[in-house]
Amino acid sequence: MKNELNRLTVKEMAQGLKKRDFSCFELTGAHLDAIAKKDEEIGAYLTVCAENAKARAHALDALGKEQRASAPLYGVPYALKDNICTAGIKTTCASKMLEDFVPPYDATVEERLKAAGGVPLGKTNMDEFGMGSTTEYSAFQKTINPIAHDFVPGGSSGGSAAAVAAYEAPYALGSDTGGSVRLPAAYCGLVGLKPSYGALSRYGLVAFASSLEQVGVLSRGVYENAAAFLTLLGADEKDATSCAFPPFDLERTEQAGVKGLRIGLLRPFFEKGVDPRVATGALDAAKTLEHMGAQVTFCPLAPPEHSLAAYYVISSAEASSNLARFDGVRYGKRSEKGDSLEESHAFSRGEGFGKEVKKRVLFGSYVLSAGQIDRYYHKARAVAAALKGEVTSLFEDFDLLLCPTAPALPPKRGEHPPTNAYGQDLCTVLANLTGLPALCLPCGRTREGLPLSLQLLAPMGREDLLYRTAFAYEGEEKK
Repeated sequence: MKNELNRLTVKEMAQGLKKRDFSCFELTGAHLDAIAKKDEEIGAYLTVCAENAKARAHALDALGKEQRASAPLYGVPYALKDNICTAGIKTTCASKMLEDFVPPYDATVEERLKAAGGVPLGKTNMDEFGMGSTTEYSAFQKTINPIAHDFVPGGSSGGSAAAVAAYEAPYALGSDTGGSVRLPAAYCGLVGLKPSYGALSRYGLVAFASSLEQVGVLSRGVYENAAAFLTLLGADEKDATSCAFPPFDLERTEQAGVKGLRIGLLRPFFEKGVDPRVATGALDAAKTLEHMGAQVTFCPLAPPEHSLAAYYVISSAEASSNLARFDGVRYGKRSEKGDSLEESHAFSRGEGFGKEVKKRVLFGSYVLSAGQIDRYYHKARAVAAALKGEVTSLFEDFDLLLCPTAPALPPKRGEHPPTNAYGQDLCTVLANLTGLPALCLPCGRTREGLPLSLQLLAPMGREDLLYRTAFAYEGEEKK
């Protein structure tokens, strides 16, 4: 059994640790063994912190029973996306620009997981600075989908998803700016949360698009996802955007069921431009929820192409601003070329950033320019505001909204152009533009074995409704 500790559920891991069936050191070792055996092929990790993890596991085992935390994730290992700062451990954002950057502090989410008794295993691969939906835009390596090796794992948190799907971590943190947690979760058959804007601290998360992104959780089951969210939840004085959303009772939420919940099916995400297999999978899941007592009805929404266009204008504009600090002087790789400060900046950014990052920064600079800001950026902000008002009004009639997580199945590795990659965010950007919480969970497989995924959206601060529904659906599917 001890050779397969990494394949237990998180609830089983916590129970086993509590009963002393195995130690934290043994549990951590099982995951490190899995990484050593499989990750050369999978490519989930950029940095594995084996010695640090073993030392921390030893220290947790040495604590007396009265000192042990009662937190549900005590002694359980986890992985972090490589844009979350870790003191003394490289945080590269999968970019040559930050290839040797070692932060002097931990991100707040890392502090909170460690305070709850977690064991960080390492840092996972990603699309450079979070810009991509396949994890093919990393400067260092490519990550494959552990459940379908010819296909991408999604992005930009593809390394975190692959680590969890390959049993190299029980759960992992990612970040979600336009679907970067939910797409990898969907493509790898996992549960993925993008929380309400402000619910989790962004302090120590290297910024891509500050008004859109949040730290999120990827896991194989609903329980560990909810437990991690509750561990991380709470305002942070170091992050002015964080809010004090109230926690919920995990056990009661797990048992609540869906009877009486009003669920709206977002009609545009089941029609034009959506793979029929994907739409059918989400509709079948909706029928299951209806059979369990939920009220399910189709509802209208503005064409999703509008939100996708607004997202890429806003996110690129903010990326242009946020990444301006990486010039080889304040932060990042410094080129040896250039006879002036201006030339040094240009060469440093040219050598440090990859093509996708350069493209988005250039586009963002353009839409913020004096002649174009009203035409593009301000118009995109108006679209986002109108969209938020439209969705808020839907919640007067519905408790939750449901749609597929992605408009298509996972693309094959190396076989889709960037314009197609942007379209993969069609169903996910809605939550980022409106700040709403969204949870995706697996809802079956195609005949070829590729995962299908549904997405739930809830009103601001109502992650309890997402998890309540997910627990019920997961339980029904296991019968």
